[in-house]
Amino acid sequence: MPEDPAASFAHARAAAGVLFFDNQDRIMLVEPTYKNYLDVPGGYVERGETPHQAATREVAEELGIQPEIGRLLVTDWAPDESEGDKILFLFDGGTLTTDQLKAIRLDPTELRGYDFHDVTEIHAHTIPRLARRLTQAHAAHHDGMSRYLEHGNPIG
Repeated sequence: MPEDPAASFAHARAAAGVLFFDNQDRIMLVEPTYKNYLDVPGGYVERGETPHQAATREVAEELGIQPEIGRLLVTDWAPDESEGDKILFLFDGGTLTTDQLKAIRLDPTELRGYDFHDVTEIHAHTIPRLARRLTQAHAAHHDGMSRYLEHGNPIG
């Protein structure tokens, strides 16, 4: 019997996150309860949901706020030995206002805390592939050009 041709196709899981800034152009990183590194607000896309919808839902669940989520900054093909193939979408959350910051209510089952970090120091605060993705997303936020990445590195 011939092998199933679909068995050779990638079965990538999609995840979506949001890059938020403070008024000093620093990036928000959250401290998940289930990871040993800092990350951005976000999570996996659920069945029937778009990446943008997932990003909006995850921000509401994790931070307790519902700011307008903007344009796509980066798409990153990021397979992982332990987790398999992943496509990661990072959207622009813009600069959070003082009122939005005051309204943040962390979901204690998901997050221990959050803070803002200068992009030039981002490599000291998270894993290398995410640091590369955030550096590219920060640049995309400022120049208006979305980027395609593989493992956080620009292609093309």
